[in-house]
Amino acid sequence: MAVYQLPQWAALAPALILALTGLVLFLVDSISPRSTDRTLLAGTAAVGALASLGVAVWFTAAGVGTPTIDGGEGVIEVFDGQFVVDQLALYFTIVVTIVTALIVVASYDYLAGHTYQAEYYSLVVLAATGMATVAAANSLVTIFIALELTSLPSYALVAILKDNRGSVEAGLKYFLIGALSSAIFVYGISLVYGATGVLQLDSIAEVIADGGADGFGGLLGLGILMLLGGIAFKTASVPFHFWAPEAYEGAPAPISAFLSSASKAAGFVIAFRVFNVAFPLGEIGSVIGFDWTVAFVVLAIVTMTVGNFAAATQENVKRMLAYSSIGHAGYALIGLAGLSADGGELVMGAALMHLLVYGFMNTGAFLFVALAEHWGVGRTFEDYNGLSSQAPVACTAMAVFLFSLAGIPPFGGFFSKYFLFTGALEAATANAAMLAVAAALVVNSALSLYYYSRLVKALWIEDPPATRDRLGQPTGLYAAIVVAAVMTIVILPGFGPVAEAATGAAEALVN
Repeated sequence: MAVYQLPQWAALAPALILALTGLVLFLVDSISPRSTDRTLLAGTAAVGALASLGVAVWFTAAGVGTPTIDGGEGVIEVFDGQFVVDQLALYFTIVVTIVTALIVVASYDYLAGHTYQAEYYSLVVLAATGMATVAAANSLVTIFIALELTSLPSYALVAILKDNRGSVEAGLKYFLIGALSSAIFVYGISLVYGATGVLQLDSIAEVIADGGADGFGGLLGLGILMLLGGIAFKTASVPFHFWAPEAYEGAPAPISAFLSSASKAAGFVIAFRVFNVAFPLGEIGSVIGFDWTVAFVVLAIVTMTVGNFAAATQENVKRMLAYSSIGHAGYALIGLAGLSADGGELVMGAALMHLLVYGFMNTGAFLFVALAEHWGVGRTFEDYNGLSSQAPVACTAMAVFLFSLAGIPPFGGFFSKYFLFTGALEAATANAAMLAVAAALVVNSALSLYYYSRLVKALWIEDPPATRDRLGQPTGLYAAIVVAAVMTIVILPGFGPVAEAATGAAEALVN
């Protein structure tokens, strides 16, 4: 019996489903522009995100993108190699769609009474489309286009609360700094192209290996540094982190969760693919005069340290989580800092595991802040005093998120940090500087427990104010928070498949 062969572009189905969902939302809005049917709009966006997640999981389970299948034919190249669907692309698509689904469900209650409902959900889904496309992009041009598809809706989402001065101001600052980072990134692309004459990542590596970039080491090195600067902005890494606290504080809390989890993951997938595929460590050092892992060692230590020390000084809960997310960017950077010419699959895999677990625990923490904003309880630690007496389920979930972010067992964050630590120690055999990275990871995790436990103390130990009104239980926000908390706990005993998928994606990319 004949078997119908799907066209190659069907491998991009997760991203295409998200794009189609965005168009459907635009269509609904054009037919009934004054409609505020939250159930229809949020339901459409949630179904699209879950359908994309289901296809990505199906592809992963079926072995799509696995190099060992059919003698290496498992990796699918689309449009002459401009996109590749491999384990890394599918892994990050899963992360993005999980976060998107949680954000959409939580926004159902958060946006009650908001004027621009259809626009909001359309922009969220389009930004997720850009993130899923970034995960599969294999050319500096397609990476930049997908990155802009991610960034432009994000600017509008931060400023979508038009009656809120803080939201509008945060959106403007985010846009201006984002435009500067895009200019730096695209100028870096032009310098790399000038030195190599190609834009596709594997072609850049071939030119470098064949000596085609010899004599252009300075030009290529400057281009790589500018690419690193653009990526550092997207991942909120020091010294390009200063936009994050402002944007996260002013944005609607679900959007803060979206940017700090899904958008950060998109920035890391660019870093992982570009630096592993285009600039292989075995050859790049002789051309530009240094190994780029040195930059990531410094970046990882400084980012996690600045993020955690700044978080420890905050009184505003949302800003504390914003600086905390900067610290976690430093943890993920260990995945690139620990690479060597001989490999580094374990530490890269650990970074991938951490980003998946982070998607649940960080998104859940910001959604709890969204719930607090919905209740109108205030923004400081003191305002959260005694909330557990009125909302024990939500506060239990928040305690799970905070202890997991700190790396306390038996939550998912413990295992991901444990693997990062052991991966850093293993990488220290090839690079002694990784011992400093491992030490910084331990010290900063201990520091983070201080400010996370401050919030737990406020929720569960401090006495509530006598004037607080009775708190409602919005269905969408509660559902998203509880699901994120359950996954943060369940993912620890079920860490085997997660670790296998992350390590497999890392091995395929590094090798």
